[in-house]
Amino acid sequence: MPVEFLVEFLIVGLGNPGEEFENTPHNLGFMVIDRLAESHSIRVSRKENTSLVGLGAFSGKSLALAKPQTYMNLSGPAVKGLLERYELKPDRLIVVYDELDLPWGSLRIRLKGSAAGHKGVKSLIGSLGTNEFTRVRLGIDPGNPVEGEKFVLARFKRAQKADVEETVSRAAEAVEFILAEGAAQAMTKYNRRAQGLQTEEE
Repeated sequence: MPVEFLVEFLIVGLGNPGEEFENTPHNLGFMVIDRLAESHSIRVSRKENTSLVGLGAFSGKSLALAKPQTYMNLSGPAVKGLLERYELKPDRLIVVYDELDLPWGSLRIRLKGSAAGHKGVKSLIGSLGTNEFTRVRLGIDPGNPVEGEKFVLARFKRAQKADVEETVSRAAEAVEFILAEGAAQAMTKYNRRAQGLQTEEE
């Protein structure tokens, strides 16, 4: 992309770098970025602000896809640096990540809110100084008691492959819809389909 390429949105997937973390719940954010990059022929290979970044366009918007390489819990400074690099405010940020507090296979879009115990999001809020940025949250609660930190870093089982594929595809579609129609419209479309949730969120 030329130097004068103007980025309108920053799309960030949260995860952990390294082969040992591939195909784990905590890397769903990376998987969605990879899916978007593949679908729209964007190479996420530029090294910027401790992240791998790809520039491109889809849904009528020019954007940067990014995978911070700082490990999940320290994502904030990398994302802040990218926003500053592209001269974007947090309202032009879309973050995709796994959420143990949501039922397995569900998807929820939020425009603001607390970190809800998610350390990666806590790092973002701390670095950005605001909790007002769009999140695409992917539910990974298996429905039975698990040891959280161990579970999110364990590789997906073969039986989960179809569910994971569907989740990644739907999340990529949701990001495309947010860019094309806006986050509020996307919430109306996608949040109704969330499984096992009794109340609407902001």
